[in-house]
Amino acid sequence: MAGIYIHIPFCRQKCYYCDFYKTVNTSLQQKFLSTLLTEIKERKNYLQNETIETIYFGGGTPSVLSNWELAQILSSIADSFTVSSGVEITFEANPDDLTNSYLKAIQQAGVNRLSIGIQSFQDSHLKKMNRRHNAAEAIEVIKNAAEIGFDNISADLIYGLPNLNQTEWKDSLQQVFQLPVQHLSAYHLTYHEGTAFYTWLKKGTLKELNETESVDQFTTLLKYANKAGFEQYEISNFAKNEMYSKHNTSYWMGIKYLGLGPSAHSFDGKSRRWNVSHVESYIKAFANKSDYFEEEILSEKDRFNEYILTRIRTKWGLSLDFVNQHFGAENRAYLLKQTSKYINTGMVLLNGDVITLSNKGLFISDEIMADLIII
Repeated sequence: MAGIYIHIPFCRQKCYYCDFYKTVNTSLQQKFLSTLLTEIKERKNYLQNETIETIYFGGGTPSVLSNWELAQILSSIADSFTVSSGVEITFEANPDDLTNSYLKAIQQAGVNRLSIGIQSFQDSHLKKMNRRHNAAEAIEVIKNAAEIGFDNISADLIYGLPNLNQTEWKDSLQQVFQLPVQHLSAYHLTYHEGTAFYTWLKKGTLKELNETESVDQFTTLLKYANKAGFEQYEISNFAKNEMYSKHNTSYWMGIKYLGLGPSAHSFDGKSRRWNVSHVESYIKAFANKSDYFEEEILSEKDRFNEYILTRIRTKWGLSLDFVNQHFGAENRAYLLKQTSKYINTGMVLLNGDVITLSNKGLFISDEIMADLIII
């Protein structure tokens, strides 16, 4: 089994917090699409005939695609790969793009999982982030999508925003859990260099939420999700009735995936590849038949570290038996030694041969991961 990720690099306007590669130059969309279809054909052997179980459209804003452009991409994938009849096809979208006619069209094209970028249910915070929708539109779109027949809907929220208080955060959580969503991705705001938020933070015109308030908001998230019947299966991801994101879970489980489009990453079990993060360079490279990616062959140490960094984030945790089998007894002993102090303080749990983060450990997950990897 394997997955395919397609990066759609276009946005109608840039959000002030986002550091994913994107451009507002939508005049390049047709040339990009033509190049993407070429890349699909050229990389048909990358996954070594593995059956495609998940397809994920991310960005950027995939909902800038017309329904026929989406259908064209999916048709090209079906021509070049063996696609499972039960394939999960996730489509990231902004609420203001999801008219009823568009929802029906992308559903007909094959999309069966929506990931809707809500981010907040407070209009004031949406405006600060430079989002194009308002809270009422977000609520209406989710209800409409469910009525049309989408039964696998994920919503994104951001906490730790400047001046976001507990009352507002609780209101957003109460709102999302009242809606027909089966999945929630909730991320703490990160100030990435190159974003407007980062620039304003450095200039002092924007103030970062203090750590105590951030921890309180994370604690509230865990409490409200649990009360609503949503299981935390990864640090930032929650699902009802085990409706996990199959695609994202495959990343954490070390399953092969192919990344298509500018800035997209690929993994074949032995190496990683990443495409150039510039749509014009991507288009030009294919036109000139020149390199459009870089590649890294993974050493055993790299693969061990990736196992730690991906699996410790999840409810499935780290398996000492797996480490012993794939990385040797020495690395198993190293992992036990490094986790011992966290086990003693209750930050990490050891159940049989499985190591997981406790709720307390979730708050310092970055510190724990840094201690477990091999430098």
